[in-house]
Amino acid sequence: MLLKFKPTLLLILLSIFLVSCGSSKKSTSSRTKTHKISSKKTAAKSNKKASEKTKTNKSSGSKTVSNILKTAKTFEGTKYKFGGTTKKGMDCSGLVYVAYGKEGVKLPRVSRDMAKQGKAVSLKKVIKGDLLFFKTGKSKNRVNHVGIVTDVKKGEVFFIHASTTRGVINSSLNENYWRKTFVEARRII
Repeated sequence: MLLKFKPTLLLILLSIFLVSCGSSKKSTSSRTKTHKISSKKTAAKSNKKASEKTKTNKSSGSKTVSNILKTAKTFEGTKYKFGGTTKKGMDCSGLVYVAYGKEGVKLPRVSRDMAKQGKAVSLKKVIKGDLLFFKTGKSKNRVNHVGIVTDVKKGEVFFIHASTTRGVINSSLNENYWRKTFVEARRII
């Protein structure tokens, strides 16, 4: 009986893995209590806190961003793992969550929730440390991928992210796939 369902279970798990790189793990606060953004009021409070964090980081913003990028780059070459947040395996939102978290910036754990934080910025005005959001694969109706801008050279935007096929890598927004699936950029710091 178990053998009969095993291929079906494997197919379901594989589909879930390919559909989204965002983890289903809940966010944790600094006291390790789990919480979840469950209402517009709570989300508004969270956005206000992110804005306050932005204001307090203006003088040290470049150092904070530099440290975020330094942390993210330590994961380059790490294989992709859905829900991963370590060098053993990392997913896209895990990379952002860990890199920003190390600098004391609390973000939701899932990319679609991260896309509600900070403020939207024009692609022409992105800077290092901004987040890029994408709708990839079969989930074209919602954000399911995120990366961190690492550089902008002559209008070309480079970002670090965890690719399901290649692990943690740097990519260019000029690449056809990423250009077509790009949704928006947001500034957290």
